[in-house]
Amino acid sequence: MITADFSILPVGIDNTECKEFVAKAVQAIKDSGLNYQLTGMGTHIEAENYAQLYDAIAKAQEAVFTAGTDRVYTVIKVDDRRDRENRTLNAKIKTVDDMLE
Repeated sequence: MITADFSILPVGIDNTECKEFVAKAVQAIKDSGLNYQLTGMGTHIEAENYAQLYDAIAKAQEAVFTAGTDRVYTVIKVDDRRDRENRTLNAKIKTVDDMLE
């Protein structure tokens, strides 16, 4: 399981509000069918392979362009762990939560 955290930022828009751009990007991720978690600072996503991952992020980036900007800045952090199976986003969180109890 590959997990990633990414943020897509529109550049050169007229104000500081980004919610319309975020909504378009998240809708593209939702449409991909991949598991994702929206956070206040970005989006976490799970994929079985790089093709799925990068295709979904590319579609989200394209959605931001379509929403009305001519430039975007995208930051992607990828965790590709191959020594353990089923390291989903929720499994990673549960591991830490279990240690806190």
